[in-house]
Amino acid sequence: MLALLLPALMLSRAGAWAPEACARGCPAACSCGPGPGERGCWVRCDRAGLLRVPPEFPCAATSIDLDRNGLRLLGERAFGTLPALRRLSLRHNNLTFITPGAFRGLGRLAELRLAHNGALRYLHARTFAALGRLRRLDLAACRLLALPERLLAGLPGLRELAAAANLFRRVPGALRGLANLTHARLEHGRVEAVAAGSLRGLGRLRALSLQANRVRAVHAGAFRDCAALEHLLLGDNRLAALPAGAFRGLGRLRALHLGGNALGRVARAWFADLAELELLYLDRNAIAFVEDGAFQNLSGLLALHLNGNRLTALAWAAFQPGFFLGRLFLFRNPWRCDCGLRWLRDWMDSSGHAAEVPCASPGSVAGLDLSRVAFGRAPDGLCVDPEELNGSASSPGPSPEPAATTASRLSSLLSRLLAPRAPAGEAANATAGPGNASLALPSGALGGSGHSTPFLLGAGVLLSAARHVLFVLQAH
Repeated sequence: MLALLLPALMLSRAGAWAPEACARGCPAACSCGPGPGERGCWVRCDRAGLLRVPPEFPCAATSIDLDRNGLRLLGERAFGTLPALRRLSLRHNNLTFITPGAFRGLGRLAELRLAHNGALRYLHARTFAALGRLRRLDLAACRLLALPERLLAGLPGLRELAAAANLFRRVPGALRGLANLTHARLEHGRVEAVAAGSLRGLGRLRALSLQANRVRAVHAGAFRDCAALEHLLLGDNRLAALPAGAFRGLGRLRALHLGGNALGRVARAWFADLAELELLYLDRNAIAFVEDGAFQNLSGLLALHLNGNRLTALAWAAFQPGFFLGRLFLFRNPWRCDCGLRWLRDWMDSSGHAAEVPCASPGSVAGLDLSRVAFGRAPDGLCVDPEELNGSASSPGPSPEPAATTASRLSSLLSRLLAPRAPAGEAANATAGPGNASLALPSGALGGSGHSTPFLLGAGVLLSAARHVLFVLQAH
């Protein structure tokens, strides 16, 4: 019976000792106590105005928070020996240098946060050499110019790396060979290209963010070793084109972000290997053309974002021979709503998975949404464009006088003006009526009857010139 009660007694004694052990050695500027769920010893020194690391911490400490102080330097064995420590946070300090060996004595550390130390700029290759059990490392916003090639070589268990908002111009070579890395965040930096060998050996990588860098080129086969990749963020970069094999080998990819680049077209070869893709962002580019079959293998796609481009047309052949059952985002494009988009209007009516397709042309439907455009059908069964349909169905009304009619009337008037006046006797015998009457000019208006020959010659020249002008007008 005593043997059965002894373990329970020891556990109860350990629970009684825990608060005392956590309070023992607690720095004066910090608070020490149990963590969430009353488990472990948490040391909270954030916003304590510290300019150097306290000389002593509770030996039982499992988490230490030193965020938002004025720490500038971490010396050798800066935290002593803390065998239970699992989490250490040093964010938002003024660190300028970390001595190699600063983390010695923290053999069980699993999470290290160094983010927002903007003056750090440089890390020695052996900075993390003693942290063989580290799982999560946060180096965001440290303005690091580069990572030494061997910086992470001693971290075989590293799973998550956050290195956003730094000054890298290329994907750090320190990532190569991290066989257990699953998440890498390199967004908001200055990376200019994703080279073919920069991600070598990352067989378990599931999420990679290169969002908001300066990437102009992705080399063919760049993601060849990333067969487990599920989320790839390349949005808000400077990509104007992609090679045919840019995403080769990414058969498990579920989300691809390419929005906010300078792509002018979508090629059929880009997404050929992405059979599991569910989300595709191509928004905010300069896309004016989508090749036939560009989305043909994306049968599992749940959402396709093509909004904010320069598309005027989108052929059904872009999706064939597959079936697209997801949502289409097509707003902010200058769509030409003619018979080429009849399939899209019908698909919108039947599925309800697309909305806001505003027409920019033809003029008869400009400003309308595609869902409100009526397409006619010719006697032979072919589609009739809205422009032709509206033109044939318009009601008659006053229209401008044809140019040919105006020209002929002016020519007739000139002829009558320039014709010689008939003798009085003929004029008296002429049949009265608007159709045969000649316009009579005053008897000495053109110099009298004695100058009839020069008058006729001048009148002929004038009539010829007038008719030449009329000919030019009719030609236009």
